[in-house]
Amino acid sequence: MGVENDNLCENCGSKLGRKLDEARLIQLAHRFFVWGTLHRCDYGAAPIVQFNQHQKTSIASSTWIQNDIHLFEKVLKIGFFHYGPRLWMVGEVEPLKELTSETNRKNVLKRVLNEYPTIDFSKDDLFYRIRINPEKPHVESEYDSPPLEYSGNGRLDSTDFSILYGSQDLQVCIHECRVSAEDEIFVATFQPTRTLKLLDLTAILKEDCTEFESLDMAVHMLFLAGKHSYEISRDLSRLAKENGYDGIAYPSYFSLLRSGGMPFETTYGLSHRLIPQLHEYEKSKIIQNLALFGKPLKESKISVKCINRLVLHTVEYGVHFGPVEY
Repeated sequence: MGVENDNLCENCGSKLGRKLDEARLIQLAHRFFVWGTLHRCDYGAAPIVQFNQHQKTSIASSTWIQNDIHLFEKVLKIGFFHYGPRLWMVGEVEPLKELTSETNRKNVLKRVLNEYPTIDFSKDDLFYRIRINPEKPHVESEYDSPPLEYSGNGRLDSTDFSILYGSQDLQVCIHECRVSAEDEIFVATFQPTRTLKLLDLTAILKEDCTEFESLDMAVHMLFLAGKHSYEISRDLSRLAKENGYDGIAYPSYFSLLRSGGMPFETTYGLSHRLIPQLHEYEKSKIIQNLALFGKPLKESKISVKCINRLVLHTVEYGVHFGPVEY
């Protein structure tokens, strides 16, 4: 971040280092203090620290960043304070609360089937599935859905309901499988033998409501949540199968790590997902995974185009920092 030049810094007088203008300073303050204090809840997330030009700094700070805080205050005329988020950001979304209730869940799941679009996944569409240390890596059946005795651990499968998981993004496919350096990794490239009907849960719904009543926000939070949410998504998977779908296109849990996006971004507390002009931006943060019901390879719904060994030669992480005290 910043511009390399030989100009003297207006604050320290040095020619060294990158120079930050006001816009970049604001970006840095947001990345370190706001994104850097993001706190995840069971559903949703919100930053603990925020800043504006109307409040004075009231947060605790480590000694090693106090001079930086003073510089932000001086140049940007801002103060850092503890943020009280709108409650939808931490899961107070009515359709989501109904989904967590077994009594009310089915009505909301029916809404999902009615209000979300369908994808026609054609014979020209390819996707990947990874296997780690398969017994017979050259045998096509090794890449079908796992047997029922190995099902029931994922987001959409159950002990009596097999799912073939895949992705059109190979990087996400690798990360979803939690591969390690010593693994023998193989990847099958699949293509449908006919057009498959998929429920598209990666879509951003156009709704005339607030975040508190938003079905879109409920589904968005559901697929960014951990294992405590799996019971809900498994019920949705079953219902989609009963209603004639071949599978589900859903947002990868690792979408934001792949796209580098910040979750639950807002402007003046309003979710960007509710702002039509920002839908494409929000959509760009989503990586689509695929879940095909049953045994699609055995049932000849898909075919293997090729199988290859996958060799990892480089792993790199993009990181930024946040405060440890606030």
